[in-house]
Amino acid sequence: MRAKSSTNGRFNVRELSRKEKTEFNKLQKRLRRNVGNAIVDYNMIEEGDKVMVCLSGGKDSYGMLDVLISLQHSAPVNFELVAVNLDQKQPGFPEEILPEYLTALNIPFYILEKDTYSIVKEVVPEGKTTCGLCSRLRRGSLYGFAQEIGANRIALGHHRDDIVETLFLNMFFNGSLKAMPPKLLSDDKKNVVIRPLSYCKEKDLAKFAEFKEFPIIPCNLCGSQDHLQRVQVKKMLAQWEREYPGRTETIFRSIRNVAPSQLADGELFDFNSLRADQVDTDLHIPAINVVNL
Repeated sequence: MRAKSSTNGRFNVRELSRKEKTEFNKLQKRLRRNVGNAIVDYNMIEEGDKVMVCLSGGKDSYGMLDVLISLQHSAPVNFELVAVNLDQKQPGFPEEILPEYLTALNIPFYILEKDTYSIVKEVVPEGKTTCGLCSRLRRGSLYGFAQEIGANRIALGHHRDDIVETLFLNMFFNGSLKAMPPKLLSDDKKNVVIRPLSYCKEKDLAKFAEFKEFPIIPCNLCGSQDHLQRVQVKKMLAQWEREYPGRTETIFRSIRNVAPSQLADGELFDFNSLRADQVDTDLHIPAINVVNL
């Protein structure tokens, strides 16, 4: 049963047992703390910012919006939130769910309609991965709209596990050492993209969505592609996590603790100029006598 809206326009969680309430409160505090820390560490949101929160209808973007709304009331800076969903015209997409949900939250929102679904299905051969083209088309639409409404921050719902998965995807299939940065300046330098969930675990967001009973909208375009490289990497990381609990967090910490001199990229570190210090030939070192005992 979905949570009902209260008189103040917010959605309440369902009636919980005492044990569930304790678990929910801890989980909510942890998510708020992690999002708050990420925002501070990377200066994601400043005084007067207008943040466009990209809402897909999935658990992660719902959780991001919920936490940002709560932080908006307690943050030391004033900032504006506006939710935006891109209706890509996927068959069977429930168009009424997000407008109803966002109206109940009493938050400004826009629903963009752009038939990127047909473009993807026309261009990408049957059986091939659709995510690359789909995400590029979605990004282009959202970036352009952010400028139209005067939003100077674009918030995306990628979490810690997404970032780690992307690291391995790029290593395994692109031969590059890169992931998803918590904060990014777009190529045209007109948009600043932020990922407030960078410190959040996917399992925490999934549990939070379960507690809050968000009206989840599945992605029928790519969600069923079990052969996706990302799905395989996710399975690999899940297996590692079962065998070595905490490994995903350790990998994420390594992304924040990079030593360019210990890698091999000549553009990040000047290996060509490395020279040993000159030995002072005038320095007198007494001879060492070897004594046979």
